[in-house]
Amino acid sequence: MKVLLMEHPRSFSQERDNDIANAPLSACLNTGYIGGVLKNYEIPVEIVDGYLDHLTYSQIEDVIAQFMPTILGLHLVYHWEDNQTLYAFLTGIKEKYQIPYLCVYGFYPTFAYTEILKACPAIDSCLLGESEMTFLNLARSFPDFSQAGMAYRNGNDIKTQPGQIIEDLDTLPFPLRHPASYSFGQINLTGSRGCYGNCSFCYINSFYGNPQTKWRGRSPQNIIDEIDMLIDTTDIRYFYFTDPNFIGPGQSGKKRTLQLTKLLKERQIQFGIEARVNDLDDEVVKALVDAGLKHILIGLESGRNESLKRLQKHTTVVENEAAIALLRKHGIEPSIGFIMFEPDSSLADLKENFAFLKRNHLLDQLETSVNVLYHHMIILQGSQSYQLLNAEGRLRISEHSTYEADTDYLNPQVKEFAAIMRELTNFIFLFLKDTWEEHAAGDQNIMQQYQAINDVLTNTFERLLINLSTASSYDTLQIEESAKKAIKMIINN
Repeated sequence: MKVLLMEHPRSFSQERDNDIANAPLSACLNTGYIGGVLKNYEIPVEIVDGYLDHLTYSQIEDVIAQFMPTILGLHLVYHWEDNQTLYAFLTGIKEKYQIPYLCVYGFYPTFAYTEILKACPAIDSCLLGESEMTFLNLARSFPDFSQAGMAYRNGNDIKTQPGQIIEDLDTLPFPLRHPASYSFGQINLTGSRGCYGNCSFCYINSFYGNPQTKWRGRSPQNIIDEIDMLIDTTDIRYFYFTDPNFIGPGQSGKKRTLQLTKLLKERQIQFGIEARVNDLDDEVVKALVDAGLKHILIGLESGRNESLKRLQKHTTVVENEAAIALLRKHGIEPSIGFIMFEPDSSLADLKENFAFLKRNHLLDQLETSVNVLYHHMIILQGSQSYQLLNAEGRLRISEHSTYEADTDYLNPQVKEFAAIMRELTNFIFLFLKDTWEEHAAGDQNIMQQYQAINDVLTNTFERLLINLSTASSYDTLQIEESAKKAIKMIINN
């Protein structure tokens, strides 16, 4: 028995440059945790990372030919298009090297297993949700293929069985890390799984499949043991917690966080996290910063309470603004999650969103403005939004996959507004694709250029808002073309 775990190459479309991730960041450790569990049970396992190592399919085939796995496991990530190239590769190598079993795992297979199994007969099963124990049971009972926690063909039907949730995350061995995972200056860590929230656009908790197990945290000591091991074996001292909800619920979440920060502070490292605004208070933020916090992503999503209610954030505009002010008080400029355009948005929503962003100084830097001034609500299978819009007959499923869908905006002016801002922000990403790092490094000419483009972008948004709100006869497309011309002039000068 030998297991090869694979991260496949992923393509990127210029049209999707400004779209949010199609899988949560926590998914990046799916392969590592499966590998760690298999290794812990002395099952020979290796990882081939076609994504981080920038491998071609031919180079991946060389690894497969040398390793000759009994089971090939693939972390299947949806990347905004159909997977025909990948499926053809899997079909070819399975037959050529007589690989006995091929399974896929991750967020995409968990929700779209029917289309995957129909599209690629070479795939024997889709592992559902948390897959460490499912994969282990498969490897240990091989060739018995009928395991809990997977979807597989049963004659002309597809059979599914729920898998095993790991209640105590401390029982998991540390993830097996491929050398490529150390190649970008930080090490990703998982401190917890799930979220106690139920935002309408999110599918984190649906992935785990157990409504009673929304948030589970590793103990502070278990996390520190992993960090100490990594400190002993690498020279990297920046860690990023991929948890969608780092702090966790209520007083118990706060207590655990304060215990962890004491241990982190002793290591003299730096780290980043993602958190809900309602979990931040002065004591927690001060402790995090003292322990080495350098980056935090907070999902504000909207600057209007009516929108926050529709999105089921269970937070308020007051809490959003308090969190921004609190983080800045302690020297942290937060990264922002924001959904400017949602299916039920009105011009009043956009107006309040824009005012919120301006008064909280979230439109001062281009790298923030270009994100928050356009982001529509991406509708992915497994989210409440997907289910509700489908029930209302408003869901329009992608031609590539049932996993992704969109819907028409109820307000035709918002639809026009969103289309223009999508086009304009993608235009900016395309023209500046070679200068983002120079800007981050502080190149003065590039910084001035970015500030000028930021002014054009924010002014254009405001002009469009006024134009559409007053039903002006001035053509909105003229506003868009005027902005593009101004941006070209800035870049060319």
